[in-house]
Amino acid sequence: MREMTKGANVGLADLSDDAGSVIASLSWSSSAGDGDADVSVLLLDAAGKVRGDADFFYYNNPAAADGSVQLLGKTPTDDGSEDRISLDLTAVPEDVERLVVAASRYGGSRFGDLDDLRMTVADRSGEVLLGFSITDASVESAFIFGELYRRGTEWKYRAVGQGYETGLAGLATDFGIDVDDEGENEGAEGSTDPAGGEDAEPTEPTGPDAPAPSGQPAASGPLPAVPAQPVPETAPAAAQPAAAAPEPAPKRPRARTAKKKVTLPAVATKSLAENDSWRAARLFPASNLKSDKEREVRATSVLLSVMAQVPEFGRRLTAAFGAPAGRMQTFTEVSLPHGETPKRPDGVIRVERAGKLWTALVETKTNGNALKSEQVQNYMDIAARRGYEAVITLSNDVALEGSPLVQVKTDGRRKHKVALWHLSWAEVAHQAQMLIRHEGVGNAAHAWLLQELLHYLQHENSGCHGFQNMGPSWVPVRNGIDDETLSQGDPRAVEVVESWERLIRQVCLRLGGELGQKALPVQRTQRGTTALSRRAAHADRLCEEGRLSAELRVDGSPGAITIVADLRTGKLRTSIEIPVPEGAYPLTSAKRLMRQLAEAPADLHVETLVEGQSGPRGTLERLRPEPGDVLPRDGSRITGFRLSLFKSMGATWGNAETGFIRSVDTAVDRFHSHVVAHLAQADRRSARRASAQADAAPAAEPAAVGV
Repeated sequence: MREMTKGANVGLADLSDDAGSVIASLSWSSSAGDGDADVSVLLLDAAGKVRGDADFFYYNNPAAADGSVQLLGKTPTDDGSEDRISLDLTAVPEDVERLVVAASRYGGSRFGDLDDLRMTVADRSGEVLLGFSITDASVESAFIFGELYRRGTEWKYRAVGQGYETGLAGLATDFGIDVDDEGENEGAEGSTDPAGGEDAEPTEPTGPDAPAPSGQPAASGPLPAVPAQPVPETAPAAAQPAAAAPEPAPKRPRARTAKKKVTLPAVATKSLAENDSWRAARLFPASNLKSDKEREVRATSVLLSVMAQVPEFGRRLTAAFGAPAGRMQTFTEVSLPHGETPKRPDGVIRVERAGKLWTALVETKTNGNALKSEQVQNYMDIAARRGYEAVITLSNDVALEGSPLVQVKTDGRRKHKVALWHLSWAEVAHQAQMLIRHEGVGNAAHAWLLQELLHYLQHENSGCHGFQNMGPSWVPVRNGIDDETLSQGDPRAVEVVESWERLIRQVCLRLGGELGQKALPVQRTQRGTTALSRRAAHADRLCEEGRLSAELRVDGSPGAITIVADLRTGKLRTSIEIPVPEGAYPLTSAKRLMRQLAEAPADLHVETLVEGQSGPRGTLERLRPEPGDVLPRDGSRITGFRLSLFKSMGATWGNAETGFIRSVDTAVDRFHSHVVAHLAQADRRSARRASAQADAAPAAEPAAVGV
């Protein structure tokens, strides 16, 4: 890997023979666990400006119609999260000279609050070609990490590291994007989005075989301007009300995409069946599957066929694996020679662009069956001999850094490199749900196909339900905690911690897909720690305290959700901490909290956070009539409130109704929908009222200056 310094440049062809399609990754970490930023890509012409607003790709416009740019979203890493971007340089229009890769923060956050700011570029095999670290970030709220630019027929990378104190708006203005000061209110509660709201006219279906659009993105109208992000100002202390409302979770502006997309409602239309025994006809039936082999064959065929027919979905799943943007065809049960006995991978994916082929072999497992190292090794060897680019494994397991699902060997003497990638069924369902519920696809037929795929994956007999059991060490570890025979350093505790991490990642995928928001595990890490050392420390705490813990953050929520599974008491605790504004009256804060929780469950526990000691606590049912009971009687300064719900923990290791996995899912769902969602709505209402009051207030008269 080439380590870059600020201002340095290098030709991609000098680093790899296969750099026509690359993955750019932007990463950072935070010891507090609350650092986040949004990535963006701008396509610039020879004058250094965008050709139009459609050349600006960000969270509300994540993909180019020609496949040249695809924002792949966030992936948890050892020490934080990583945003990945697929860049197919062979698909970039000829009049585009530069691709600028940037990131921005919002709500007054600065890049100086983050650690380990870094950009890497990898080729389609996954080999990292170069890396660039930014070490001088301070007050900037937007940063250009790097750019890819043409030099004749080749592409080069330049490490930029330029920051903007004016945020995304300042960066966008530099490259010709119009800035709209009114955009901040777009997407507010009660407003409609012309691109994807209820009043939008759906695009007419063109059939499942409609080709993917190519060339420069065609827009029915220009993208709306990027809303300006004002630099926060600190008001004089005397002007601040004593009981100011807490600052709401920072809300990023919403913007329309360049082309109307079709989404489907989350609530099904009224059925015409006479009674519940009538089953709706399905394109992909699952009820008649009887064996694991049947499930694997059916699941592979269903998934690959939909990938080929819905370009947005196929591109979404394969772009992260280095596939170019092009015509995709998929195949199942292909016989390939291997020694004396031919091998049959479950599937083959081929993508053609500009006369070149990208090929991946697919190995599928369902119903909790584990991948086999020997089987995957055979496919890696076949792919290497035949010049294929990748092997993709697909199962209910969730991959973790530092803990591979299979062990394979690669022959370093071979010039041709084969990449091994993994997808979980939970990730497949997440991407399908994001497209049909939130982001939209090209036409109604494609949306219907994705809905049928999602129904199949969620069917109880499909075997594609995601992470399904806590592993063989779960019962011995629980028993060891019960009888106090589990000791620190026990490898079984590490296995349970790994299973717990997989479960939390799956919870994030499912919750994020349902909400249409980013949901990620929070990693509070110190520099120098690795995934293995972090899990070992967690396993030691499990042996000592008998508890598993995790945090997850959902975009737009007022804080991180903490999940604690106490194996000694058999209880699950979900909680969130709400800070109290500096200078606010305690009783006013308590009353405001009770109003925010008007619809919350009566058994919600409220605990006051007091510096250096435990504060009063009680259930919402008891505190609603007398909010003052939650305040310290000695007048100690309160810093916030902790809200918690408790639930009995499932006893079995699996995903059955009485299982541990199902109980965690249920606990997180109930806490988010009945507590966190109400807090977020209340914050948005407070922000709108404050904004309206500020707009209505007359401008202050300037003070006269004596002479």
